[in-house]
Amino acid sequence: MLSIYLRRTTITTNNWIRATVLNKCQSSLSSSISKCSLGLFTLQQQQQPKYANQYCHYHHHHHHHCHRHRHFQWKNQHPQSILMETFNTNQRHLSGNSRIVSFNLSDIGEGISEVIIKEWFVKIGDHVQQFDNICEVQSDKASVTITSRYDGQIQKIYYQVDDTAKVGLPLIDILIDSEDSSTESEPENQKIIMNGDEQDNIVAVDGSNDQQDYLGGGKIITTPAVRRMAIEHKVDLNNVIGTGKDGRILKEDIFGYLERMSQQQQPTIATTTTKVESTMKTTKSPIEPRQQQRSIPNAASIQSITEDRIEPFSSVTKGMFKTMTKSLSVPHFGLSEEIDLSSLVELRPEMKKISADKNVPISFMPFFIKAASLALMEYPLLNSTIDLSGEKIIYRSAHNIGIAMDTKQGLLVPNIKNVNQMSIIDVANELNRLQQLGQKGQLGMGDLSGGTFTLSNIGSIGGIFGIPVLMPGEVAIGAIGRIRKLPRFIDDQSEQIRRAHIIQVLWSADHRIIDGATMTLFCMLWKEYLENPFRIFL
Repeated sequence: MLSIYLRRTTITTNNWIRATVLNKCQSSLSSSISKCSLGLFTLQQQQQPKYANQYCHYHHHHHHHCHRHRHFQWKNQHPQSILMETFNTNQRHLSGNSRIVSFNLSDIGEGISEVIIKEWFVKIGDHVQQFDNICEVQSDKASVTITSRYDGQIQKIYYQVDDTAKVGLPLIDILIDSEDSSTESEPENQKIIMNGDEQDNIVAVDGSNDQQDYLGGGKIITTPAVRRMAIEHKVDLNNVIGTGKDGRILKEDIFGYLERMSQQQQPTIATTTTKVESTMKTTKSPIEPRQQQRSIPNAASIQSITEDRIEPFSSVTKGMFKTMTKSLSVPHFGLSEEIDLSSLVELRPEMKKISADKNVPISFMPFFIKAASLALMEYPLLNSTIDLSGEKIIYRSAHNIGIAMDTKQGLLVPNIKNVNQMSIIDVANELNRLQQLGQKGQLGMGDLSGGTFTLSNIGSIGGIFGIPVLMPGEVAIGAIGRIRKLPRFIDDQSEQIRRAHIIQVLWSADHRIIDGATMTLFCMLWKEYLENPFRIFL
């Protein structure tokens, strides 16, 4: 008697087939089978099967092929699917643990359901390891690099460059060793391919005890394999959001977390912000490509459109279309104020020196951002969001302040995480990182998601003021105009005039929960910090 214990997901290709037994099966096989490699056979399902006659392909150690009719007797339990291995004489003998898995496009967040394939870093036959780059995709928000979750060989690529890939569907098939990867991150309804034909009726089941979910560390639900992976990469599972059933943490969640951490490069939090070393640079910050000085073309050299044409939305335009359409459901109200930045400008000479020492380009923007965070501490309602039920307000502790950027891909709004825990230098460092990624078109989902409040510096392009539109999930946004040198009275009692550096700011807020008084008080406190910049460091 031979007891067969196979329990792994089964996927096969043309020249080889490996198999899964969903139940323990006992069969009587002749001793000659031990000299052969077991071949493919298919079990015809019956209500109460006791016997099944099938054909086995096998070869002797002399490589002579033959077909023998074998009789199998199943006792006690009904095998639901059984596959065995077959090889050509010139075929490489694959390990019994080898299998092909479909590597699906995971949910990359923010409600994204599809992406465009921009570049493949692999081809069929390539060997990859975990964390190797597979492809670059463009969503309606950002460009994202997809990395491998497995060690193995690329067997199939499902899309060409510029094709649209759907979240949850396969990107590639990878031949792996079953022991290299646990099954917790694979789809529950994994298809099995038999000689090129998909068999949808066979469902992968793993009944091994060592792969069962368990609760550990409070509410963390995961498997031993994922916990080992987290330990290897020094990941605190308390910081990882599980995307599996009931919040279960999957291997792909660890990969996503590591990718976001590598992209964000969280700046260190300053132990003190009392020093005036957090300073500014006179040169403009490289916020976007279009900000650079451009020559004005002669009228005769301008090429106009000679005929109508239809052009589909780009990924970023799709995102902006959906975001702004959603914002129409929110009643906006606006508030405008002017701010005198003369005191901030006067700090420039000393601040330029410190900026050079720190090797960090600092514009006015880090001050706008930090001042907003300080004001949000006093008025946290403006950093809140409305619960999906529409009956609760969620006050968010992190000040993740978004910065609208005009990039080559279009308007993108990355955010600086935890501004409330940063110094001016920290903010400037992170802003500079986001600007560089924006110029290269490499902003990741970690940079673009999780915003709580937004500032749009339209003045970097040249506008005096603009009317901003709320980002979904946020309740306030500010648009800052360019600095102008304007005459202003020294004070309300004096008739003497001085030259002042003035900006206009226009705030928009969600009038469902924000009233005019709250927005005004916030604005005046923000103004106070900027007109008296030393208070930012106290």
